[in-house]
Parts: sequence; C-alpha cells; structure tokens
Amino acid sequence: MGNNRYTNSEDLLARALKTIPLGAQTFSKSKTQFPLGASPYFAKRSKGANIWDVDGNEYVDYMSALLSITLGYCDPDVTNAVRDQLDKGTIFSLGSELEIKVAEEICEMVPCAEMVRFGKNGSDATAGAIRIARAYTKQEKVAVCGYHGWQDWYIGSTSRNLGVPQSTIDLTLSFEYNNIESLARLFRVHKGEIAAVILEPMNVHLPEDNFLEKVKELTHHNNAVLVFDETITGFRFSNGGAQEMLGVTPDLATFGKGLANGYPLSAVAGKQEIMRLMEDVFFSFTFGGEALSLAASLATLKKIKEESVIDRLYQTGEYLSSKLKSLILDNGLDEGYEVLGLPVWSFFVIKEHPEFSQWELKTLLIQEMFANDIINLGSHNITYAHTREHVDKLMRAYSSFFDKVKAASEAGDISEVLTCEPLKPLFKVR
Repeated sequence: MGNNRYTNSEDLLARALKTIPLGAQTFSKSKTQFPLGASPYFAKRSKGANIWDVDGNEYVDYMSALLSITLGYCDPDVTNAVRDQLDKGTIFSLGSELEIKVAEEICEMVPCAEMVRFGKNGSDATAGAIRIARAYTKQEKVAVCGYHGWQDWYIGSTSRNLGVPQSTIDLTLSFEYNNIESLARLFRVHKGEIAAVILEPMNVHLPEDNFLEKVKELTHHNNAVLVFDETITGFRFSNGGAQEMLGVTPDLATFGKGLANGYPLSAVAGKQEIMRLMEDVFFSFTFGGEALSLAASLATLKKIKEESVIDRLYQTGEYLSSKLKSLILDNGLDEGYEVLGLPVWSFFVIKEHPEFSQWELKTLLIQEMFANDIINLGSHNITYAHTREHVDKLMRAYSSFFDKVKAASEAGDISEVLTCEPLKPLFKVR
C-alpha cells in the first residue's frame, strides 16, 4: 500500500524502522498514530502555522508539535534571541543569568510560583514535583488524573506499563475528573498514605460544581500536596496558566510544551516552603541550564505578555469552534460528533456510530485532513500564527470528511472511502 504523494516519507519510514523502534522518538509521532498510505511521516521544514513534508507537500498544522508551539514555528523574536545567545555559548561550566531571568518571569506570571527549577521534558517536571511532594509529606502514594509523562511513577498506572515494577505500580492511584467522590474514596481507602494529588486542571471538560476547589480542600485536609500539571495549559489558557484562569492555586505546578515555543525546556514551580526541598532532593540535569532554550523561553514569555498573545489564541479558537459546531449542525451530525474543550485547545470528538468504529472514523478523518493539506488528529492546538484563512481551510477538510462519512453510510461499507487500513486501538491517556 502506498501513495505517490508520500513516497519519500514511506521510504524514510522503512529506513528508520531498521534502527529506531517505531521509527520515531515520540510515541505520538510514530506509525501507530498515522495510517500508512494516507499520511506523511517526516517533516522537512516549518514556518508560522505551516509544515512541509519530505515530499514537498505543505500543510496547515493544528498539532503544533504536540502543543509545544504557542507563537508559531520559527517565530522571529524567539529565533533572534536564540541566534544572539548562540554566539555567546550554549552551555557553561557555571550557571547563567538567563536561569534567573526566566525563573523571575515565571514567578511574576504564575500565581503559585515562588521558586522554580528547570528540566527538559514535561516528564522531568512532573517526576520532580512528585519526588519533592513525597519528601515533604514523607508519604509515598500518588493520586493521578490525566496524562503525566513516561516515567515509572505515572505510566505504571496505564496499559503501557511494560517494564515498570509492580511495587511502583501499586503506589499510583487513579481518580476521575469532575468526580470528587472518586478522589475521596482514594483518601478513605489509603488514609494517611497519599503524598500528592496531581491532575491536569483541565483538558476536554471544564471543571464542574467547584471540582478544583473541592480537590484542593480534600487534598489539604488529608495533608497531601496539590500539583497541577500545566505542561499543556501553562502559558496557553492564560498568561498564568489554567490556575490563573480558573482561580485555583495549587502548591506546585509543572510546565513544558509552549514554555519556550518548541525549544526543550520544562519547569517545576511552587511554594517556597516545598521548593526549598530541591536543595536536598536530587533533581539535577547537565542540560537543565542550557542557554538556547532559556533564551527562547525568555523571548517567548515576554512576547506572550507584551502582545496579548493569549487573547489572539482565544479569538482564532472561538472562530474555529463556532464554525465547526455550525458545520456539524448543518450536516445533521450533532448526535455523532461534538466540539469540546476551550478555544485555545479544543477537541473534535467522535461519538458512537451505528455502523463504523471510532478507529475507522478516526482513520478516515486523518486521511481526509492530509488529503486537504491539514495536519489534525482531532485536537485544535491554536498558535499565534493561525489565521481565519487557515481555519477556513480546516473547515473545507472537515466538510470533505463529513461527505465521505455520508458516502460510507449510504454504501454500508467504510472501506469504500478509506484508502488505507484502519488504525488499531491504543491506550488512552485522558
């Protein structure tokens, strides 16, 4: 199976699979996510809201490098800051003032932030937050809700737990978003044993019935540390993250993704009383103070503040959500599809279909998106570089998808419109 449109990508995939497991460094960019014969696999370059693949095809990108891009690819202010720093050095045998400047910006912007430490991936930050929470409370168990990275302490609670010791798996307890009783039950069953509650303050659904306030109250009542995983929501939902937007301040928060507009940097931030434990808890990286990413972060945070970037994200996202909801209604498909989340990070949700599986429909969606020069796996990760014209192009791709679904329903066979094999079910992280 193949497509001349993706010849170079498929050749590179075959080559990569000989030396790289799954052919990619990131699970979400691997062949498990993109149907063979209907997808590109390798990018050549990017600019603004666009990516070009190795076959020369140009796309409007709504994945935004897994939400690590907030301003747009190759933002000139970030690029210039990195270029200036490159001449001064990328890493040193001593610390650099940039570490202080970025920490000060985060403390100014984020409600919970009194002190900051840097890592490289969001997983570094969440693991660090859990380690100091355990040190602070002298307890070991952790209650989780959402996705918190690849490391043992969290991933052991998912179906992707191969290689994680059972003793580690037993320390991680899961609860449900907007279900305060599910968390209360964990505290009853594991009374006095829970060190931290960590959750994404929001993803698909808004908090209901003061859910986050109740989580904070319950967590503190049980002498545990409240951690917000703002790897995605930080510097996207508002200048101070979801905690600022939703009005609930945690003890600790973790950041990554758009913190440096695509450069590798993450952070743990929080109350000084807890963060001071980082002086004894080992959280240390050779590249934690790497200067190019810090220069990128400083430029990113300043631009977010000075140019009202978040307001633009909401404006573009609201236009997108409104157009897509109208398109669903106009096609009489509101029982099968909906749009959830906030405009800055919204989700096209495929509900149950009487004839086709969600995976068949998702495969068709991806196929039609790529065929219409769009990168979109079902979430809309808006950047400062996206325009209404980009959104209009996305709507044409959704129209094509809806037309193919109708044609498949009339034929009673989705294979009539699929040009590739359907994707297989994978573990859910949210």
